[in-house]
Amino acid sequence: MKITSVETSKEFALQMDEQDPLSKYRAQFYVPKHSDGSESLYFCGNSLGLQPKNVEKYLQQELNDWKKYGVEGHFHAKNAWMPYHEFFSEKLSKIVGAKEKEVVVMNTLTTNLHLMMVSFYRPTAKRHKIVIEKAAFPSDKYAVDSQIRFHGYNPADSLIQLTPRDGEETLRIEDIEAVIKENGAEIALVMIGGVNYYTGQFFDLSRITAVGHSVGALVGFDLAHAVGNVSLELHKWNVDFAVWCHYKYLNSGPGAIAGAFVHEKHLEDPKMPRFEGWWGHDKSTRFLMGDTFKPMPSAEAWQLSNAPVFSMTPLLASLELFDEVGMAKLKEKSTFLTAYMEFMLLNINTDRIRIITPKSPKDRGCQLSIQVKNGNKEFFDAITAKGVIADWREPDVIRVAPVPLYNSFLDVYNFIQVMRTCLSESK
Repeated sequence: MKITSVETSKEFALQMDEQDPLSKYRAQFYVPKHSDGSESLYFCGNSLGLQPKNVEKYLQQELNDWKKYGVEGHFHAKNAWMPYHEFFSEKLSKIVGAKEKEVVVMNTLTTNLHLMMVSFYRPTAKRHKIVIEKAAFPSDKYAVDSQIRFHGYNPADSLIQLTPRDGEETLRIEDIEAVIKENGAEIALVMIGGVNYYTGQFFDLSRITAVGHSVGALVGFDLAHAVGNVSLELHKWNVDFAVWCHYKYLNSGPGAIAGAFVHEKHLEDPKMPRFEGWWGHDKSTRFLMGDTFKPMPSAEAWQLSNAPVFSMTPLLASLELFDEVGMAKLKEKSTFLTAYMEFMLLNINTDRIRIITPKSPKDRGCQLSIQVKNGNKEFFDAITAKGVIADWREPDVIRVAPVPLYNSFLDVYNFIQVMRTCLSESK
């Protein structure tokens, strides 16, 4: 796509959709209907992605194979269940910038975070601190707090929380680096969200990893709001581990199976502590039922149990679309579509809303967080009543995400018209 100038007219939005090579993919998703029968303006892909229409076909295949084969489906199903988790590695590795052996699909996000911290948070009397954003997603905060307490330390002493400067909503990379350097001798782990759930800020993961390693700490990321949204190069950046979910931008359904990354430098470390389960055991000898654990030489070693096939199937369907389009094209459209939404919002003549997400495309994905003056949730309720599906985060933010795989420029244009109407109708 090529944009030389941006206009506020409906004709411009229609023209952009006509030129958009990805516009055809919208038809591959089910868009919820508004009460009047029209399609809702769905901008909540940062919370739950839409259902790809091919999911039903994929699920029906597994149901048919279970009916036809019973237990033999582990070997004879169209997508044999025994190696089912292996079907994701190649496509998913391209999305997160990893080698195939460095990624695994398993469990749910916070479960995976705890499993990773068993391996990568190994506090000592000298190094026991964890660095996290103060405004991290609550589940991450609960996880790191509980890990600190589990090891006999107090979060009040062992947790370093990154805070923006006074009067600012987002963190500056130089401030993150300064905090890590200042406390470096005491830091065991740096663990932050790749894209902050509240502000939509995308952190410079490469620089954070480098500074964390420079002080002797390990570095991991929660990529729940980053995977499928921003460009990632986890292997190249030398990240130690990462975890993420697949129900947001990867469109794999509520509570979908999650994923994890472990850098190859850790994969064959004989001193690596981990919780062990039989699906992490070397698959060549797994069914000899030995009583001594021999880990797979890959991220699969962190698996505990065999694949929950029905939970995994929607992800298999979604990755088919992602692999067809490619992250480069998705990111290109995302940059334009998000900038267009930003432009349109800034052209609303009001002081009642403002965007707190970073302005630079390199510092954000497709999410824009709109702060509402006086934290007035009634305004959010008003746009919802007119067919907008977004989400509200206390105390005063509406999060919207123009997802490039299924949102259109016309969606954005219509959203702005709803915003204008509701602003004019309310105080």
